[in-house]
Amino acid sequence: MSEDRSSSIRSRVLDAVMDSALKQFDLDKLLEVLLGEVRALFAVDTATVLLVDRSGGQLVARATSGLEEEVFQGVRVPVGKGFAGRVARLREPVQIERVDQSTVVNPLLWEHGLRVLLGVPMIAEDELTGVLHVGSTTSRRFTDEEVEALQLVADRLAVAVYMHRTRSERAAAAMLQESLLPARLPSPQGWELAARYVPGAESGVGGDWYDVFELPGERIGVVIGDVAGSGLRAAVVMGRLRSALRAYALEYPDPAEVLSKLDRKASHFETGTMATVAYAIIDTAAHRMSLALAGHLPPVLAVPGEEALLADVRVGPPIGFDLGTTGRRSIAVDVPPGTLMVLYTDGLVERREQDLDDGLERLRQVVTPMGPEEACIRIMASMIGDQPATDDVALVAIRHSE
Repeated sequence: MSEDRSSSIRSRVLDAVMDSALKQFDLDKLLEVLLGEVRALFAVDTATVLLVDRSGGQLVARATSGLEEEVFQGVRVPVGKGFAGRVARLREPVQIERVDQSTVVNPLLWEHGLRVLLGVPMIAEDELTGVLHVGSTTSRRFTDEEVEALQLVADRLAVAVYMHRTRSERAAAAMLQESLLPARLPSPQGWELAARYVPGAESGVGGDWYDVFELPGERIGVVIGDVAGSGLRAAVVMGRLRSALRAYALEYPDPAEVLSKLDRKASHFETGTMATVAYAIIDTAAHRMSLALAGHLPPVLAVPGEEALLADVRVGPPIGFDLGTTGRRSIAVDVPPGTLMVLYTDGLVERREQDLDDGLERLRQVVTPMGPEEACIRIMASMIGDQPATDDVALVAIRHSE
């Protein structure tokens, strides 16, 4: 590239990436337009974007100008392997002047006669989102100014990819969360139920959930849980745990055994996951409840004529990491008519400026024998009020009405 062309490349690239018209494009169109601009501005034969997959271990060809087969064939490059993988691992520009099996993973690059490649990382919010690389069939040496200019394009694309993924993940997590909450609560004779779910103002949709389902033998299962983390991954794990617990609930009558099976499943298939879960089985005919806790806060019980209290139940280890596949215990609790039971996640009672015990005491004082819908209204008004909860809040209220 001539000295004049090299010296002006930065300003022309800036004009391209700052074009206000780009704001109107979705991600795919933005990639298409900017990669076309890159080919022309840098006088190269190919310009390609590979994005990091969800695992963080692979680069997947997402868009290209001049080497469309990469996208059509779903080319994947392990992070750390070959040319693009090296750019991703080092998080810095890499230039090679030999394109063959010894330097690149993707055979399409040398099969198309590329002689040189320049790649730069795409990083936004300190997160690697992908790699942008250009290639030429003519031997040349990219100047420092060209490397800097290509990095400007990569920075612009990285922000677009990051924002697209963030929006997409939030939308997907919200849809998944909504789809997994019960469409309606059971209404067995003599029992009333109500529930609430509110995503955290800071974390967005996360892994909190509640579930209520009918079981054989005039029983209902009540679950409330909290998967560590937030966003799409937490919501996906939550969905898997929910489905698995439902399946175990049909096979095992003891809540503690169900939680043991769930722990084994999560520890094996959901590596690195941790969740707290409270699971109760209510025998609506015998007016009794069996309850087991896996790292979860105890329910509040309000019996007519008595002061509300936290259920006196042993709290077993959380779900995950093989912390408690054996040794879990359930308790049996009588539920006389008029009794209100409240299950909740920690977002209801935890605040940065407040001790957890203080939050639990506030909740205990709010809960009195009343209808479950009235209880949800009163609890949310008292515990949340006019300040958004920073974490997810899930709440289930159950009343034995007769």
